[in-house]
Amino acid sequence: MSTNEQAIEREIQARGLTAPRLTPGDIDATIVGEAYHRFPGTTLIVCALTLRNGFTVTGESAAASPENFDPQIGERIARENARNKIWALEGYLLRQRLAAAADAARGQDDAVQASAR
Repeated sequence: MSTNEQAIEREIQARGLTAPRLTPGDIDATIVGEAYHRFPGTTLIVCALTLRNGFTVTGESAAASPENFDPQIGERIARENARNKIWALEGYLLRQRLAAAADAARGQDDAVQASAR
């Protein structure tokens, strides 16, 4: 979890925003594996994060100047770029679940109203 994510999470909690949402911990919990590959002769590193449902997201990093290339930093950047993609995927999934729950609740209300007629 980045320092920025920690600050945002503290602010959300301080404001008492309690509706269903994703947290940095939720994102981290989706990750069950990670692998890195550096393409020979380049500074390009790809990180593949495997999610608990078996889906894989990737992130990349590459140094513009080979003299500045550090494999550990490259791996951290590639992982962060891959992890950032999970927010959108999990956000969509949460929104889908919320919409399905709202649809189901409307269906129950409709059924109750119909039986009252």
